[in-house]
Amino acid sequence: MPSVTEPTAAFVSGLPKAELHVHLEGTLEPDLKLALATRNGIDIGQSTVEEVRASYAFDSLASFLAVYYPAMNVLITEQDFYDLATAYFRRASADGVRHVEAFFDPQAHTSRGVPFETVITGLHRAAADAAGYGLSAELILCFLRDASAESAHETLSAALPYRDLIVGVGLDSDERGNPPAKFAEVFQLAREAGLRLTMHCDIDQVGSIENIRQVLGEVRVDRIDHGTNILEDPALVALVRERRIGLTCCPVSNSFVTADMKAREIVELLGLGVLVTLNSDDPAYFGAYVADTYTAFARQAGVGRDELVQLARNSFEASWLSDADRQGYLSEIDDYLAANPA
Repeated sequence: MPSVTEPTAAFVSGLPKAELHVHLEGTLEPDLKLALATRNGIDIGQSTVEEVRASYAFDSLASFLAVYYPAMNVLITEQDFYDLATAYFRRASADGVRHVEAFFDPQAHTSRGVPFETVITGLHRAAADAAGYGLSAELILCFLRDASAESAHETLSAALPYRDLIVGVGLDSDERGNPPAKFAEVFQLAREAGLRLTMHCDIDQVGSIENIRQVLGEVRVDRIDHGTNILEDPALVALVRERRIGLTCCPVSNSFVTADMKAREIVELLGLGVLVTLNSDDPAYFGAYVADTYTAFARQAGVGRDELVQLARNSFEASWLSDADRQGYLSEIDDYLAANPA
C-alpha cells in the first residue's frame, strides 16, 4: 500500500535523482527569452518578462507546440545554447538532480539557418561544465516526427561527426499521423552508430497503444518517453518489465495537455515493477522543475517517501549510465536515507 505521510519539500529536493525526460528548449524561461531576444536584436512582440510569461498559454499538445517552436527563434549563437542549458543545469542541481540525459531538437534550429555545429557545441560545452554544479549530463538528439524521414536522415548524417557528444537519439513533436515505424530505418542506423534509442509515446493519442507496440517490436527502443497508455495491453507491460525498459513519465505536463496527471497509472506501473520515472518535460512552460514534479505527484497520488525513493532509484536504473556510475548514484540514495531517517 502507498505510504501516507507526504515528504517535505526539503527531503524531495535533497533526494538524489536523475532526470531523463527534459527538453532543453523547454527550459527557456521568460526572462532568458527576453534577454536573448535583446542580445540578438529580435523583436518577439513582448517587452517585459510578464508579457513573455503570458504568451506561454496552451491547452493541448498541438497548441503547446504552436507556442513552443516560435519561442526558439531567440536561440542563434553558440553562447545562446550554452546559456540555455547552463541555466537548466544550475536549476536541476538545486533539485537534487545528479545525472541528466537531456533532449534537444536540432531540426528546429537548422531549419532557421542555425548550423548544427553551433547547437551541439554550445549545448555540449554546458553539459561538460555541469560537473561544476555537481551533476553529470548527456545529450539526446531528438528527431521531429512531424518532419520527414528524409530530414531525420539528414540530421543524423550531420550529427555523426559529433557522435562522441551525443548519447542517444529520440523522437518527439506531434504524434498525429507520425507513427514510430516512419523512422524505423533512421533509428536502426543510429543504433549501428552506437547510439541508444528512445521515442515519445505521448499520452492518450490516437493509436497510442499501437505506437507503443511499434517502438517495442519494430524499433526495439531502449526506453519509452511518457508511455502510460501501455496499461491498455498487459502483455506489453510484461515485456517492458522483462526487458527493464524505463518509462519517463511527466505528470505535471500531463495535466496541461490532458485531463489529469496520470498519477493513478504511474502508481499502478510502479506497483507492477515497471521502471517508471518522474521528470519535468518542459519546465519553463509547465511551471514545475523536477523536485516540484515529485511533490505534486505525491500530493495527487497520495503516496509518500517510500514511493518517491523508489522512483528516484528507478531514474538511475533506467538511465544509460555505466554500471559503475549507476551503482555509485544508487549508493548516494542509500547514504541520503541513512542521514535523513523517516
